[in-house]
Amino acid sequence: MAEKKRVILVSGMSGAGKSTATRILEDMGWHVIDNFPVQLVSLLVDMIEASIDPRYRYIALATTAQDFPEFLRGLNGDDIAVQVLFLDASDAVLLHRYKSTRRTHPLLLSNSVNTLEEAIAVERQMFQSYRSDTFTTIDTTFVQEKELKQKLEQYFSRNEVPNFTISFVSFGYKNGVPLDADLMIDVRFLPNPYWVLSLRTMTGNDREVYDWVMEKPETQEFIKRLLSFMDYAFTEYVKEGKNHFTVAIGCTGGQHRSVTIANYLYTHYQNQYNCYLEHRDAPRKTRDE
Repeated sequence: MAEKKRVILVSGMSGAGKSTATRILEDMGWHVIDNFPVQLVSLLVDMIEASIDPRYRYIALATTAQDFPEFLRGLNGDDIAVQVLFLDASDAVLLHRYKSTRRTHPLLLSNSVNTLEEAIAVERQMFQSYRSDTFTTIDTTFVQEKELKQKLEQYFSRNEVPNFTISFVSFGYKNGVPLDADLMIDVRFLPNPYWVLSLRTMTGNDREVYDWVMEKPETQEFIKRLLSFMDYAFTEYVKEGKNHFTVAIGCTGGQHRSVTIANYLYTHYQNQYNCYLEHRDAPRKTRDE
């Protein structure tokens, strides 16, 4: 059986980085199509399925909130595998980006709304009923272009068939939560090595901190219960067809407990799934370095 053509439907909130994402995907070898008339989606499907042109094996199709539902329904060819990349950001960041770039929101251009704030609210509402756990969602509120490129390379490599990948991300609640997390785990109840002076300046990437956290009875009981839940949940998400899952683990500062637990989970699952590890608020190194 011939390998299916792959299509990424790129959409999300205006100002969340769609143009940047499609440029990165183009650099990765995807054939980017933007502003394609949604009325011709059936013709596009026929063209993709019939074409022997290698460009149509890997397509990134960018679309707006207005056309997203119809593209989502229309891209249903037997020989096409569709993934949805949904880009999001906080309302405050979207507002700031539009004001700083002096660009005009698409809903303002179409005279559908009267203010930028209203445009953001209406667009978010438009997407609300179509959001799905099977989408790959990236929140760009705190993400720089280099980090976005790394995420896209993880999720949409042309070198392999899409499979279930897991990102384990540690963070500190005092610096804000990762808004694109599928599962958020609060480990602030675990004993805190911050109060041990000899460990305070270290992180969960250091063996001393890692061992101190992992040896605690509270941690051992927590890990046992957490793994039982995750084993079941990951299996069910694979059945549902989800391609990527982000697990965010948070403690107060994102230095000790969350880093330790993220490191443990990454090591535990890396031989079962395609796993990635990120320490948002701690130095980016492994415990073996």
